[in-house]
Amino acid sequence: MISATAPGKVILLGEHAVVYGRPAIAVPVWQAVATAEVAASGAGCTLVARDLGQQWRLAEAGDDQPLALVARLALTALGLPPDPDWTITLHSTIPIASGLGSGAALSTALVRAIFARAGRDAPPAQVSAIVYESERIYHGTPSGIDNTVIAYGAPIWFVKGQPPAPFRPPQPFTLVIAHTGIASPTKTTVAAVRAAWQAAPARYEARFDAVAALVTAARGAIQRGDWPLLGMLMDENQALLEQLDVSSPVLERLIDVARGAGALGAKLSGGGRGGNLIALVQTAAAETVAAALRAGGAATVLVTTVA
Repeated sequence: MISATAPGKVILLGEHAVVYGRPAIAVPVWQAVATAEVAASGAGCTLVARDLGQQWRLAEAGDDQPLALVARLALTALGLPPDPDWTITLHSTIPIASGLGSGAALSTALVRAIFARAGRDAPPAQVSAIVYESERIYHGTPSGIDNTVIAYGAPIWFVKGQPPAPFRPPQPFTLVIAHTGIASPTKTTVAAVRAAWQAAPARYEARFDAVAALVTAARGAIQRGDWPLLGMLMDENQALLEQLDVSSPVLERLIDVARGAGALGAKLSGGGRGGNLIALVQTAAAETVAAALRAGGAATVLVTTVA
């Protein structure tokens, strides 16, 4: 049995504007796992998504099934038969439809497992390119940030169409991630913002420019370890996301809870209108903020360190 892993991700700053060529910063969190084992002769390739309670015969699944698509692309890239006698099982702790890159994480783990089963290294750039094709199915017009940060497994400075720039902060910082309990597929909110941008391009371009300025300032804050400034910039990004109409009353209430409990800053992360919020905290305050969010009605709350 061969296993491979891949993280999910949260966007610190820059979601939605990143689709329009502005920078964003994203970091890896949690992980998905894929295991590939040899099946009986003639069985063909079966993909088993354990958490979804689903499985597909690769030979029968259409290319509109993201996992089947990336499996075929990976096999083709390796020059392998299109239907090897393998069983590939996928498992993830990353919440689905929450802006955490669950789809890209599963696809990345799958691609890495196929490369490992073939005894080949899986270069991050090649993995990212393969997984991007599945992102088209999940998100319609993806920026590419999910597959990039997940394939590289490190914090990423990302601008669409430019080489990604992985980086390491000079010191770790702590995030509290809370799920609203409301599923919100990124594809839906990306499409809504695109429609609004098409209706009022000048207004939305100005908002995207304002987000870009915050993201640039945040990169400097992270490089200096200036966490109060980073928190303030996250708050400002949240205000701009509200202007883009991708927030929601539930998100805003929980963001207020996090700030009131001592978070340095808090914002939605991902598509919005549900899904997750992230709060930047001093490590000593992490459990206080997490407890306040649980008491405030967050469906799940996790604490993670970005290093």
